[in-house]
Amino acid sequence: MKKLMILSLFVLTMIACKNDKKTEVATQTATENPVRAETSTAVLELGCYEYNKDGNNVKMEITKVADEVTGNLNTAYSGKDSNKGTFVGKLNGDKLIGTYTFNSEGKSSSREIAYQLKDDQLIEGYGDLDDTGTKFKDVNTIKYTSTTPLVKVDCAK
Repeated sequence: MKKLMILSLFVLTMIACKNDKKTEVATQTATENPVRAETSTAVLELGCYEYNKDGNNVKMEITKVADEVTGNLNTAYSGKDSNKGTFVGKLNGDKLIGTYTFNSEGKSSSREIAYQLKDDQLIEGYGDLDDTGTKFKDVNTIKYTSTTPLVKVDCAK
């Protein structure tokens, strides 16, 4: 009987040790490979994003974030005509690509625009346009290099 108890205690101890090792291995693996932790945590929120410096003002108010992202976009660059219009697009990962329909000098126009969402900022992307000059040839080659990032601000501002 004593031998049976010692043997049972030994088996239980071995099982407990194996479970601890599995937990330890899982913890090490998660720590060594934090793929999910390092993915972009930036989130597109309803509200306003704005750049306002050196006489240039760009303001986008995101009014809907769902399968489709909608908003109002107003641009006023120093020395150029201002534009006011609407944006309709899709968010794919950290890329927001859509159509900006606007009025300028009494004429309605539209063009494709792209932004990268990074650290609560929208950074405009640039790339080769098609023959009409209104759509990107290849959205995968867009370079997000704008020096006028739209920063999240209070809309009442």
